[in-house]
Amino acid sequence: MHMADALLSPAVGATFWAASGGAIIYASKKVRLEIDEKKIPLMGVLGAFIFAAQMINFTIPGTGSSGHLGGGMILAILLGPYAAFLTIASVLIIQALFFADGGLMALGCNIFNMGVFPCFVAYPLIYKNIVRDNPTAGKITAASVSSSVLALQMGAFSVVLQTLLSGRSELPFMSFVLAMLPIHLAIGVIEGFITAGVVNFVRQMRPEILEGAAKSRPLSGLPIRNILASLAVLALLTGGILSWFASSFPDGLEWSIAKVYGKAELPESAHNLGRILGGLQEKSAFLPDYGFKEPSSPENAIPETYKPEPWPTVSAGTSVSGVVGAALTAGLALLIGLALRKKR
Repeated sequence: MHMADALLSPAVGATFWAASGGAIIYASKKVRLEIDEKKIPLMGVLGAFIFAAQMINFTIPGTGSSGHLGGGMILAILLGPYAAFLTIASVLIIQALFFADGGLMALGCNIFNMGVFPCFVAYPLIYKNIVRDNPTAGKITAASVSSSVLALQMGAFSVVLQTLLSGRSELPFMSFVLAMLPIHLAIGVIEGFITAGVVNFVRQMRPEILEGAAKSRPLSGLPIRNILASLAVLALLTGGILSWFASSFPDGLEWSIAKVYGKAELPESAHNLGRILGGLQEKSAFLPDYGFKEPSSPENAIPETYKPEPWPTVSAGTSVSGVVGAALTAGLALLIGLALRKKR
């Protein structure tokens, strides 16, 4: 559900940059009060895992579409909402800057849509109220599915509103809503079960991590080396190898745009800010679309209509992207955690 700059006007993009920036400042102040030496590496390895997991699109049966893990719910459940928001923001910043996944002008919208709703709405209002103080496997599964569906529905509806406010007449409100919400309902259900699987895995190894996140309790003194190592290995395997098996179908947002507009992408923005940021992203993205950069040519131009790729896509560029992206994300999340701890 990474939005491209072409979907937005500069005014809407700037508004959501400000909104997400404010949320980052607020979350940083809260994390500074609760950060400890164990949560910082946990932010790093979980950020790396979410980056790698987002590379794997899964097919939505019978639709010709696909979806990928948002990851906000996993982070909120295991880190608490504030550290989770900073970590998902780290994932999205790395993706936009170095992999051209989501536009730079749209970065504020993407952080808002994939960070605010799972961390600050679905987690406290749905997940915590279902699980309460008794996190059994069944309750975790029910809560993960319910909260993932709500977070994704709110995020998808927010995308529709942002395009409406941006004046993108190619995507009429009702038609776009009727495409976006059902496909993201299916994606949300699958994400919910994946979230439950990851959370129950961590609960089996270290239930104290869930309790610490739920009650803002420090993890100091808790041995978590094994869980850190397990998540780091899982991130590398996912980004380096499992990413080859990503579905070749368009994701829910691209699929919805194609269903309404007839093509998977809208024309590039005509305003100067979009062109400037697009040029900047072209220079910063050294692994665009999670592969090696290729020379510009008419054959490499972005297709107007979706063309399926071979599956699985065994590619050195994909593997390098998965490993490098996971490492960059882990590094950024660690730096944020260390900086906040230093300011205490």
